[in-house]
Amino acid sequence: MSKKNHRPAADPDEANAKREESKRYQKELAKLQVEVAHLQSWVKKSGARIVIIFEGRDAAGKGGMIKRITEWVSPRVFRVVAMPAPTEREKSQIYMQRYIAHLPAAGEMVIFDRSWYNRAGVDRVMGFCTEEQARRFLEQTPRFEAAIVESGLILLKYFLTVSEEEQERRFRRRIDDPLRQWKLSPMDLESYRRWWDYTRAYDEMIRMTDSQHAPWWIVPSDNKKRARINCITHILQSIPYERVKFDEPELGKRQKRPSDYMEDSHIRNIVPNVL
Repeated sequence: MSKKNHRPAADPDEANAKREESKRYQKELAKLQVEVAHLQSWVKKSGARIVIIFEGRDAAGKGGMIKRITEWVSPRVFRVVAMPAPTEREKSQIYMQRYIAHLPAAGEMVIFDRSWYNRAGVDRVMGFCTEEQARRFLEQTPRFEAAIVESGLILLKYFLTVSEEEQERRFRRRIDDPLRQWKLSPMDLESYRRWWDYTRAYDEMIRMTDSQHAPWWIVPSDNKKRARINCITHILQSIPYERVKFDEPELGKRQKRPSDYMEDSHIRNIVPNVL
């Protein structure tokens, strides 16, 4: 008679430590999200223009990072830009043209979930551009970023790193979880197979486009929660915002029901309860 395989019992001390870590994370994240809300008020009032770029390895946690930043703010102030592959028309334009169209106006913050740096990463590695085009991009980008910063725009650039082992674990989780399978694209699989091609491309990208006016900030992301806290804290420390006094409005009195109001007799479709 074969013995059944049993998982070893969870260590109570380890489980308690994880719960405490999760509580600390949620508490710290809540505090930071309040500050992000204050940042939003300042951006609106001051007319600031801010761009935050998130680049990094596939499965490094860019989407989760952006979600926590934007969870409690207005999409009209904090705009997230995640651009699809260029159309045939866009391919005929100057490379930066379609990205420039998304730069913020006064009172806006734009968060790029990948950005013009596609040219130095996936485009270059996968052969979507020539080596000459990639090289020209790396040489011209610092000047382009200097020009937009000199115009008064605040530019922050973050590169999320993840180890080979952790990336594989996250990819396998996406494969096994129906709720995450949509995150796994053919480009993700290529980035997994071609880890060192991407490593060389990213190393050169960071080296050639790291400048005093637009430096790269590296975010180690094997621990997603720690990465989020560290990065959001850094964003808040890097923008010279001030808390804006909230002018509490008066709700006033709600109007009384008119004496001649009649309930509408039209039959309406009500969504049924399922709980």
